[in-house]
Amino acid sequence: MSSVEQAPPYLPGHQLLLGRSAVITAAAGTGIGGATARRFLEEGADVVLGDVHTRRLAEAVAALAAEFGADRVAGLPCDVRREGAVGALLDLAEDRHGRLDVLVNNAGLGGTSELTEMTDEQWEQVIGTSLTGTFRCTRAALRRMRAGGTGGVIVNNASVLGWRAQRGQAHYAAAKAGVMALTRCAAVEAASYGVRVNAVAPSLAVHPHLAKVTTPGLLAELSAREAFGRSARPWEVANVIVFLASDYSSYMTGETVSVSSQHP
Repeated sequence: MSSVEQAPPYLPGHQLLLGRSAVITAAAGTGIGGATARRFLEEGADVVLGDVHTRRLAEAVAALAAEFGADRVAGLPCDVRREGAVGALLDLAEDRHGRLDVLVNNAGLGGTSELTEMTDEQWEQVIGTSLTGTFRCTRAALRRMRAGGTGGVIVNNASVLGWRAQRGQAHYAAAKAGVMALTRCAAVEAASYGVRVNAVAPSLAVHPHLAKVTTPGLLAELSAREAFGRSARPWEVANVIVFLASDYSSYMTGETVSVSSQHP
C-alpha cells in the first residue's frame, strides 16, 4: 500500500467545542455519525445522540459514557420521519444542558435502483429520511435557537452525489441535492438571529455497516476513483464537521464543503 493510500494519524482533540451542547442524528454505530459523536466529545462538547436502532444506540451511549462521563452523553431513539421524536430529542438536549448549540443532521437512507425499476416506496423512503428528515430536524432546531437568542450551528450531511451522477442513485442524489439547497435557504433565513447552517458532502467513507450492504466490487471501483486510492475514514469526515461546528468557521454559512479526493 502506498503512503497516499494510508490514512493519516488520528488527531487529538483541541477543545474546539468546549461547553457546547450538541445533538447528532443517526449517531449509533461505526459510521460518520458515530465518529462525529466521538470527535465532538474529544473536542469538549456534551452530546445527545439519536438513532432508529435502539440496541446500537444504547451500546454507543454506554461505551461513550464510560469513556467520557455519563453527564456528557445521552441518547434517545429517534426516527427523523416523526416530528414528535425529533422534538423529544432536541428537548432532551435542552433539558440536560440548558440549551441547544449544535445540530448535526446525519440521518440518511440510501439504496440502489435503476430509475425505471424504482418503486414509489423506494423513492419516498429515501426522500423521507434523507431530505424531509433533515428539513424536519432543521426546522425544530432553528425554532429553538431563535427563541434562545444565543445563536447556534447546524451541519447537514449531504453527498458529492448532490453534484455528480451515478447509476442507480437517482433518489439518493435528488435527496442530497435537496439537502444542499435546503442548507443555502436555511442559512439565509437564520443569519438574522445568529445561526449558521452549512453542509459536508463526502464522496466515500467506508465503515462496517456500509460494507455489509454494498458489494466489494463497487467499493473497490469507487475507491479507485479517489486521488488517494482509498475511501475516507469516517473520522476524517467528522473532522470537517467539527470545523464547521466550531468558531473557526465563523464567517461560513450556506456552504457545502466537499470531503472528497475524487477526480472526474
